[in-house]
Amino acid sequence: MTHPDDISEAPKGPKVEDTVLGNLIGYRLKRAYMQIQPEAQRVLAEDDLRVVSFSCLSIITDNPGIVQSELADALQMERSNLVVIIDELEQRGLIARKKVPTDRRRYALTATLRGRRLRDHAAERVRTAEDEIIGRLNGEDRAHLMTVLGRLEDKAR
Repeated sequence: MTHPDDISEAPKGPKVEDTVLGNLIGYRLKRAYMQIQPEAQRVLAEDDLRVVSFSCLSIITDNPGIVQSELADALQMERSNLVVIIDELEQRGLIARKKVPTDRRRYALTATLRGRRLRDHAAERVRTAEDEIIGRLNGEDRAHLMTVLGRLEDKAR
């Protein structure tokens, strides 16, 4: 089976014209993401994580005491969709959930030592997998891309 990135072994067919989509930034971002995501999914699955559970664990690790509504906002997800993920992370011993003393209806989320270690390990593996694709950019281009993407995110919020 050929790897989708191996152009030399890809079947050669007629060149498909693309005068509109190829000039749309959103479309190009999606295409780039479609190359990166399967590799991220593959390496995360080896640690029994999904992209969404890794994302939650990562935000919780970086923001000890974050509450579910803040986590939902950070990930741009519905709070109700996070319940299953938070339960899974807690059952695996990756996060702890404690009542907020000033509002006993809310729970503060904190990564356990095991969760922090898994997040760091998984993050390194995802970075390595991304480098297979992003590594095509030199350091300056990569830094510029991250800056531009950050600006786009700031505008969206």
